[in-house]
Amino acid sequence: MSHETPATGRPLTTALAEAAATSGRAPSVHNTQPWRWKVLPDALELRMARDLRISATDPEGRLVTLSCGTALHHACVALAAEGWTAAVERMPDPNQPDLLARFTGFRHTGADPDAMRLVQCMQVRHTDRRPVSDEPVPGATLDEIVEAARADGVRLQLLDSDEVMDLAAAASQAGTVSAEDPQTREELEYWTNRAGTGTGLPPEVLPAQAPQTTVPGRDFGRPGTLPVGPGHDQTARYGILWGTEDEPDRWLRAGEGLSSAWLTATRLGVSVVPLSGVVEVEGTRLTVRRLLAGLGYPYLVLRLGLQDPAHAGPPHTPRLATEEIVDTSAAQGGGR
Repeated sequence: MSHETPATGRPLTTALAEAAATSGRAPSVHNTQPWRWKVLPDALELRMARDLRISATDPEGRLVTLSCGTALHHACVALAAEGWTAAVERMPDPNQPDLLARFTGFRHTGADPDAMRLVQCMQVRHTDRRPVSDEPVPGATLDEIVEAARADGVRLQLLDSDEVMDLAAAASQAGTVSAEDPQTREELEYWTNRAGTGTGLPPEVLPAQAPQTTVPGRDFGRPGTLPVGPGHDQTARYGILWGTEDEPDRWLRAGEGLSSAWLTATRLGVSVVPLSGVVEVEGTRLTVRRLLAGLGYPYLVLRLGLQDPAHAGPPHTPRLATEEIVDTSAAQGGGR
């Protein structure tokens, strides 16, 4: 096994550090960026940051683990774009529940053009909570996104119009429950007031008023500054990211599936908005589970629609500095 990229002669640890840094573009609940990477001479490890203030929103750690799964997939794609494949062991040590994944067994197989395109999509991907275009998403495009979402044991189920009405009622109920919970309100206040920290949701990415949407989005407790306009997202499609098990390794896989679907959607010009509020509240989470006919467990709800050409995309959310998420100290000087 060579520890240098044949084409460039760069050390493997450089490729690992850069892939970990690239993963910092991944989406996460409240833009918490809960992933922490450690570059070793012949391995790369992903850990979860537990010191995040979202215990009311996410007491079981589902959404934080799912968020780390998006970073895991981003890193895999970034390595593939540089020509590296690796064995990825998920949840490798029962005694270290925060150690979510370990990359080993690296082989240089040549740059993957599809992965290179997805890395470009990472740079432009964003969350636009405004209504989408009046033009529906073509069926073939939806099929491609649904297929991209497939991770081990994870699926994306699109909802019909009757199911969307049930989802809308559940989302409205979840919003009421969350608004009445002081701890949840306090957490939203914290994550929407993080100027200069590299995390959280600044006013410019939050709608100035509630958009006209079939399924209500999260009420962040304060208006943002993003102009909304008069549109309605009647053409949007809604889907449930789900699996047959409700365990941490499945939540991690769900994040990988979300990342794959979202990057594919970005490549195809489709807007994706994650709607986690409805799965955060136990009662409405059960409602969403019934939409799956009890076959599995919902991990996240997604809104899909074509981006409105009249809207320039909102700005990107802030990001932590690379040194805050990637530890190269154990790479013995071969990393950066």
